[in-house]
Amino acid sequence: MSNYSLALFVICILFMCCREVKNDNVISAKNKKIAQATIKKSIIPAMKNLDIDYCMGKFSPSENKNFSLVDPQYADRTGLYMHTKAYQSFIKMYNHALKDGIKLVIKSATRNFDYQKGIWERKYTGTTVLSDGTNVGIDIKEPKAKALKILEYSSMPGTSRHHWGTDIDLNAFTNNYFENGKGLIVYNWLECHAIEYGFCQPYTPKGKKRPHGYNEEKWHWSYLPLSVEILDFAKQHLNNKMIKGFKGDQTTEQIDVVNKYILGVNKECK
Repeated sequence: MSNYSLALFVICILFMCCREVKNDNVISAKNKKIAQATIKKSIIPAMKNLDIDYCMGKFSPSENKNFSLVDPQYADRTGLYMHTKAYQSFIKMYNHALKDGIKLVIKSATRNFDYQKGIWERKYTGTTVLSDGTNVGIDIKEPKAKALKILEYSSMPGTSRHHWGTDIDLNAFTNNYFENGKGLIVYNWLECHAIEYGFCQPYTPKGKKRPHGYNEEKWHWSYLPLSVEILDFAKQHLNNKMIKGFKGDQTTEQIDVVNKYILGVNKECK
């Protein structure tokens, strides 16, 4: 049995409590912490040819042999890609959720540098108005203030975890959806079971435990057995001066986007 298989076996034992209590989606903080630690201890270097270009999304996932095209049955559209290892684990999680009456839908997966640049620049210029109604191109004049506003929920090109093929957005893009009704049921299930398949929520509520980074994203889940290794690579090799090539890139060093955003994640996901 491989280290990773052994870790999953241990985690399944730890999560038996999830199935034995009246509410199947309740898990103690202690058991969740143990599960997180167990899976991270099982991680061994798995990324071949990991370099700055990969870390910054400067490649085409459709041309990378380590990526797979997501079957439309798991997504809300065609043409999405994931790193194959993350995708295979997602399928297992999807099937488990489906047995429990929950359907997980991938709404976004791998986004390379150019794709993220498009998202960023449409917001920066005001072509895309933010969800709170802010038109960054018109309402905000100073470049750093523009960037910080967009960074509440969107990454600068070269800094997104979606570059890596390990991260997915599920079911909806608003926290409100996951706080009531069907969305709350989905979120409770993910909180209880996602770690069994290696997935963690990187953007939890900001506060003392996570003072920097993007606002909370209940929809964003990351495949730890790969993302932890890539995050560590970014910590060692990526710096703010490298993050260039888009509107507003003069602000990267002022903001310290590497330390405050790339590394500003839930400590359980790093």
